[in-house]
Amino acid sequence: MNYDRISFYKDRIAINLLAKDRDNAVEVVEALDGNALVGVLSKNFPDAEACAKEVRYYLEKLPNVSVGMGDGDPTMAARAAQVAAMTDPGHVNQSFTEAMYCAGLLKASGCESTMSNCMIYPTGIPGTVQISTGCVSTFGEKGLVSVDTALNMMKDVGLISVKFFNMHGTEHLEELKVLAEGCARLGIPVIEPTGGLTPENAVPVVKACLDAGVDRVMVHIYSSIIDKQTGKTDVDLAVKAYRNLQALVD
Repeated sequence: MNYDRISFYKDRIAINLLAKDRDNAVEVVEALDGNALVGVLSKNFPDAEACAKEVRYYLEKLPNVSVGMGDGDPTMAARAAQVAAMTDPGHVNQSFTEAMYCAGLLKASGCESTMSNCMIYPTGIPGTVQISTGCVSTFGEKGLVSVDTALNMMKDVGLISVKFFNMHGTEHLEELKVLAEGCARLGIPVIEPTGGLTPENAVPVVKACLDAGVDRVMVHIYSSIIDKQTGKTDVDLAVKAYRNLQALVD
């Protein structure tokens, strides 16, 4: 598993976003110099095959697609993994527990250039994270562990990207800083902060990750850059977010 197919600005920053359709996806990715991935959400389709068909359609025009669960819905994790194994999209979103399954499925399917992230939840306590983010465990007793324990468990199966959801903007910034420091220390090269992010508040979030020494940051910016009238991702707002983040590494 690697991130070689994914383009990061100056090998540091990429933006994960949504689009209304393929045309909207192409115009946004081009406006961001290719340093972006557009999500196709498993939750929006009746089954894995229907979602895979749409992913293949996007991949005719884009180098990568980010297969999502949809609002971090862990009940869609297995479907997202199946879609990724069928399409080799470049990136797939996963819960903590199903990411282990996904990693094996991708390898068995020959999709080793697709990177799976691994979703953990904030707890309100810097240095402690919730790894019970799966389709069953999310709804049971919370599984709380140290940052180092969570990251080392990821390394057990070769996972290289941690998704921190839900950030609620900058509400969990101090927790993110500790997580990012752990990634830098233990060799997890990619971090993906997600949830409530805008072109403005994404700046301190990404800066915290970069300052901690993480190799690459893929920040997820969704609804704040979508035009509520058209349903399209607003290219101007996407570019605004991109320029704000470029300034951190220029």
